[in-house]
Amino acid sequence: MSAAPPILGLREARLAFGDKRLFEGLSLFLGANDHISLIGANGTGKTTLMKCLMGQLELDGGERFVKPGTVIVHVPQDTEVKASETILDFVTRPDGVVAPGVRAAEEPLPRHKAEEALAAVGLDPMRMGENLSGGENRRAAIARALARDPDVLLLDEPTNHLDLAAIEWLEGVLGRFRGAMIVISHDRAFLGRISTATIWLQRRRLLRMDKPFTEFERWSEDILDLELKEQHKLARTIDRETEWLHRGVTARRRRNQGRLRRLDELRAARRQRDVIGAKVNLAAGEGPPASQLVCEMHHVNKYFTGVDGGRVDIVRDFSCRVLRGDRVGIIGPNGAGKTTILRMLLGEMEPDSGRIKMGSRTEAAYFDQSRRDIDPKLTPWQFLCPQGGDQISVRGHKRHVVGYLKDFLFDEDDARSQIATLSGGQRNRLMLARVLAQTSNLLVLDEPTNDLDMDTLDKLQDALEAYEGTLLVVSHDRDFLDKLVTSVIALEGDGEVHEYVGGYTDYIRQRIAPREKAAAQQKTKAKAAALAARPKSQPSKMSYKDARALELLPGEIAGLDDEIERLGLRLADPGLFGRDPAAFNAAATRLDAAKAEKAAKEDRWLELEAMREAIEEARG
Repeated sequence: MSAAPPILGLREARLAFGDKRLFEGLSLFLGANDHISLIGANGTGKTTLMKCLMGQLELDGGERFVKPGTVIVHVPQDTEVKASETILDFVTRPDGVVAPGVRAAEEPLPRHKAEEALAAVGLDPMRMGENLSGGENRRAAIARALARDPDVLLLDEPTNHLDLAAIEWLEGVLGRFRGAMIVISHDRAFLGRISTATIWLQRRRLLRMDKPFTEFERWSEDILDLELKEQHKLARTIDRETEWLHRGVTARRRRNQGRLRRLDELRAARRQRDVIGAKVNLAAGEGPPASQLVCEMHHVNKYFTGVDGGRVDIVRDFSCRVLRGDRVGIIGPNGAGKTTILRMLLGEMEPDSGRIKMGSRTEAAYFDQSRRDIDPKLTPWQFLCPQGGDQISVRGHKRHVVGYLKDFLFDEDDARSQIATLSGGQRNRLMLARVLAQTSNLLVLDEPTNDLDMDTLDKLQDALEAYEGTLLVVSHDRDFLDKLVTSVIALEGDGEVHEYVGGYTDYIRQRIAPREKAAAQQKTKAKAAALAARPKSQPSKMSYKDARALELLPGEIAGLDDEIERLGLRLADPGLFGRDPAAFNAAATRLDAAKAEKAAKEDRWLELEAMREAIEEARG
């Protein structure tokens, strides 16, 4: 429980849609500085819970509390700029729905505040909505929310469609946000950096951990272990009651109606545990062994013509070789050309120059993030059985389509419903169901993690780790990449493409360290050259004070280097701000001061070293 007085909350909330109960006796209180991760499987009601907090859904029971005057802003998953309006119009116009007790969007936003917010996210205020990508729509929605200076920020999958640079920018913005916040996301790395507490929506109840999401895995495992023990105890109780029933309840029916009702309740509880605890069952099937060389790009170039008629380089003089069993991640900003590289590798697009070679016996299965092949008018049954019937070939074996769909958490009603009625997560699972049914020795996955909950992500990762073929994966999920891939192809923009060994964290280390070192060396050379070029008379010898400073400065600079490293590690702790905001601010202030001191001491050392060299030269 947050130590700060609550400004928003639910007490003993109850909500049902028809026969489906979502919440029962659910309580949640949000303090003024809480940064909370909201975790739960798809379908458990996370988005509905946010709407209840906004006051947009009326509870069946319990109460909603909001501190008078609180500004609450909700950024849903599907917010988009209308095709006929500019981004500026979208940001400045009032929200269409204002819930009771929410003072967030009754009036238009002043133009200057909207322009300031859009500048922060790098968007042109006058661009029309019809030309925006998914990532640009998401950045516009975030700008619209932050420009209103909310007391409470409710974000539903804010990283969807954002590239890695935008996600890291958003982490910085939310890390500095001084209000209360609840975030739904499947991105573990993102949640680990922005949260101070975690709430887990499970089985119509809410469990809270007042620690950052980085502690969630260990905490949840302890809870599940305890529940497993309780489930075994429940099973033993049912067995005892069933044995009693079989010994002749008819003669004692009137006297034992209460015990019979208790037995029915126990069985219902077990059925409920079994249903809610269902896990998606994913597996990828391998085709015949591929040749040692799966694909090769040799001095490949690809460009497009931009909207202004200029040339836009996607790939410039890039070569790589993918061998059997490799697991390759492909990363880069939105629009940099990740999907273009995949399409060239699959033979759907030709390079402008260079050579692409596919290995013999390569059988590829392709997951398309745009879901181009999904007809929303079809049902999942029709989508998986386009020729009719009720059988699907799953890795060479016939299965009933409904039984196979159950592996991906679809029931028979879902199988017969139009795809248009499915959620984003369900559509993603349906695409995975078709792709993973194919036999292949090369899996090409373009953003497979979008809209998937963490349980499904874990199962997908397990299936891909067990896959003996070759993987090419485009993803913005850093945790997913770190756990899965063995090399990273990074599109840096302007046609620059490089391959790095290891996962995403290894890529960052290899990419940044050499650049920082080169920049520091260049800065030092420039300072030394500027000092050497200064026209000034030199003394015949150094003063004792200057000589002593020249002797001591290297050690002092090294000490500041150590301090800067320690402070950087301290500030990298995602839970520091939540535990001790004063310590976080003190460390950040000291880090800036230490960097300034180091720069000043380096300048002084260069000046004294130039003086020493000039005196020695004058002496001959």
